[in-house]
Amino acid sequence: MLISLCFAVLLVYLSRVKLRQYFRGAQFTENVSAKKKVAIVTGGSGGIGSRIACELNKRGAKVYLFCRNVEKAKRVVKALVNDDGAVASRLIVIECDFTKLATVRSAVEYFQSRETRVDILVNNAGIWSGGPYCTLTNDGNETLWQSNYLGHFLLTQLLLPQLQYSSAARVINVSSVCNWWADNVAKDTVYAMEKYCPKWRTYCRSKLAQVMHAVAMTNYIREVDPNSRITFNSCHPGCVETDLVRTLPLCSNMPNVLMKLRQFFLKTENDGAQTPLFLALSSEVEGVSGKYFNEMKEAGTHPLAYDLDACETLFEESLNACWLRK
Repeated sequence: MLISLCFAVLLVYLSRVKLRQYFRGAQFTENVSAKKKVAIVTGGSGGIGSRIACELNKRGAKVYLFCRNVEKAKRVVKALVNDDGAVASRLIVIECDFTKLATVRSAVEYFQSRETRVDILVNNAGIWSGGPYCTLTNDGNETLWQSNYLGHFLLTQLLLPQLQYSSAARVINVSSVCNWWADNVAKDTVYAMEKYCPKWRTYCRSKLAQVMHAVAMTNYIREVDPNSRITFNSCHPGCVETDLVRTLPLCSNMPNVLMKLRQFFLKTENDGAQTPLFLALSSEVEGVSGKYFNEMKEAGTHPLAYDLDACETLFEESLNACWLRK
């Protein structure tokens, strides 16, 4: 009887471990160095952004954290150095608020005064909701759209000279599986106040735009320079237990028992960093561009991401919205 009980307990324990491993998802274990590489990670003041920055740093890269909250970012850098063994001299914080395109431009100008190239650009910063009502930034764009997508579009365009200077730069857009539920990214939808959805749809549109951005940039850069080795990919990091999730209405006041259950089924911030790190460093995706990944594997995505005309239209409209037309 005792042996049977012990066996049952062991079986339950092993099942729980296996189940937890499943929900953690694929782990990037490839032994690849990032020594002497220059990286930019947006939204590095917390969540998976800080874990991506930490791992790149520990592998030898100099990492610039483009963050809205500089003081918070500096505290995170201190924690990464003290608790995770990151090297402080290779973690540099630059203020960059994606709701203000002027700060994106000033952040790039400051970066360009220090560096001649970018080897890795991780467009990771994002927000869940722009608020209960549709609001416009001072630049005239819907707030969530600009924060999650348009600001990163501008950042990528401004950094193209530095990306080209790298031997084989990689740009990673941290999107979401939520892109599947977007209706479209047409201008008359994105900018229509009556079509704003604070709970879901608006966020999905911005995530689809990130996927389409990687496709459009791949086509654009190959037309400008057929020999360019810059790659642009997007990915779903998984369902991650981050501050963004914790502040959702259903999660913020969740009882402790349900909170523990939620944490069991969600990825940790470190787990969520694995697919972006895979795209930033792995030899398996060398030369691969314009693709969408989930769990370190190429995955299917929204039909609009395969519509090259739609991707090009979004690209052209984004150039206009960022005042990049000459």
